[in-house]
Amino acid sequence: PLLYEEAAEGMFDRNEAGQLTSMANVLNQEMIKFNRLHKALKTTLGQIGKAIKGLIVMTNELEGMFHSLLNNQVPGLWSKVAYPSLKPLASWIKDFNARMTFMRQWLVEGCAEE
Repeated sequence: PLLYEEAAEGMFDRNEAGQLTSMANVLNQEMIKFNRLHKALKTTLGQIGKAIKGLIVMTNELEGMFHSLLNNQVPGLWSKVAYPSLKPLASWIKDFNARMTFMRQWLVEGCAEE
């Protein structure tokens, strides 16, 4: 996940009016969205692993996710909290990782002056 503790010094400092800069505001909103998506991936992958092993019941949602994974499609459990994309699963995962890397770099190193 993207953590506020990793932020570059001054990244989320407020101006005289008590507001974040526009770039910090955008980053903050993207962090919230991508952390939600990251949590959904982590949770559902853990659940499907347990369901395949027979440790928990395979619900209809998990079965649908399993079939999506087999067919190289983004599972509905992920797409409902993700950004819009028409990519197949393999390309979507690469894109998701690239976006997380970009945002982590932005968070840690800061951004160019507005």
